[in-house]
Parts: sequence; C-alpha cells; structure tokens
Amino acid sequence: MLELNDLKTWLHKKEISLPDKLLMVLSTFDKPAQVKDITAQAASAGLKIPKRTNTSSILTRTNGLAIRIPEGWELAPSGETHLKNIGINKLGPAAVNVAIELRSELQNISNTTTRSFAEEAIKCYEYELYRSSIVMSWLVAIDILHKYVHKNHLSDFNKEAKRVNNQWKPARTTDDLGKMKESDFLERICALSIIGKNVKKELKDCLDRRNACGHPNSLKIGPNTVAHHLEILLLNVFKVF
Repeated sequence: MLELNDLKTWLHKKEISLPDKLLMVLSTFDKPAQVKDITAQAASAGLKIPKRTNTSSILTRTNGLAIRIPEGWELAPSGETHLKNIGINKLGPAAVNVAIELRSELQNISNTTTRSFAEEAIKCYEYELYRSSIVMSWLVAIDILHKYVHKNHLSDFNKEAKRVNNQWKPARTTDDLGKMKESDFLERICALSIIGKNVKKELKDCLDRRNACGHPNSLKIGPNTVAHHLEILLLNVFKVF
C-alpha cells in the first residue's frame, strides 16, 4: 500500500498514533513480517521503536486490522481500509492538501447532484482510483461551466455558436449545451471571454487527460498527475464559477 519513501513522510506526523504507525509499516511489506522486520523497516524510515515496546501486543489490540500467522504479521484488508479512512495513502502532503481544499469547496456547490459527483471524485483520489478521479472531476467541472453559461450567458453563447456553426440549434437547457463537443464548448466560452486563452489551454489538457482515462489503455497515472489535474480544475473552475 505504501512505498518506503511514502512511509518516511507519514511516520513523522505527531498526530498519528503508534498502533497506526505500525500498521503503516506493515503496509510496506508484500509478505508476512516478523517483529524484527517491522522494527528494522520503521528504523529505516526514521522511526525508532523503543526496545521495551511490545509490538505484537499493540498489533493484537488493533482488533483484526493486523493478522498474525505462523510466518509473521500482515496487514488485513480491514487494516488497509482503516489507513485510507484516516487519510494514509500514497499521496504526499502537497497532494493531500489538494484533497482538503477540494472538500472545503464542496459546500459552495449548490447543486446536490454536482456536489455528489465532486465528493465521489475526491474519494476516488483518496482511495487511489486515479483514472476514476480524473473522469469524475472533469464531469463536475464541465457541469459547473454548463450551468454557469446557461444562467448568465446563454443568449451570447448561442449567437457565438451559431456564428461558428450555422447548423447549431440554440440551446435552451444545460442538456442542450452538453450536445456540443466539450472542446468546442471551451472554444466558444473563450471567445466570449468567460475564460481566458491560458485557462482554455489548461482545461483542454484536462479534457485530453479525461479522454485518455475514460477507456482501457496502457496509460499509467500517478498521484502527482491527478493532483495537478484536480488543482487546475479547483483554481480555474470550482473556485471561479
């Protein structure tokens, strides 16, 4: 669940209890670990466990979050879930801050359906479902933009859309706006100065990333890429519109 470098980051947070730190150390093993292995792994990440500490006793009292088998200790599935629930994952501190900021913006999203999608996007991010987070967060962003245009610029938008494409049928609802290709939609709202050229470029990059993550392929996505994607949407859509 955690790499050694990630472990170093989390072990030095004072607010995390020793039992949770031991569970974090266990999460770095891909096979059962003896107490001496746990102690050595913790030390390699900068956490010295005092000799008087009864590591086995502490792990036993985690109520099944860690399991003892003849070969040693291993993290139970419930232990993985517990660590994720308290915010322990592969995300670095900066990436975690993005999730925190996103959560703080939830209250500003008035539409309950949109807010539900946004919350799901954040959960996907925190649970390391990176492709899903990218797709879900883009759906939220484009929905916010559609609603903003529908409420504030619908007439001007229809005029611009008609100017570019004479076949455009004037939109009356947000669903009508959704009939336009999202890349074209970004072009139209940029022409109306609803977003700037640089914002349009960044949002198109987010759209390309969303399209790449929307179907099975060999593309690999890590937490930093997703953090960047979410931060762009946070700063240029969620906090603006």
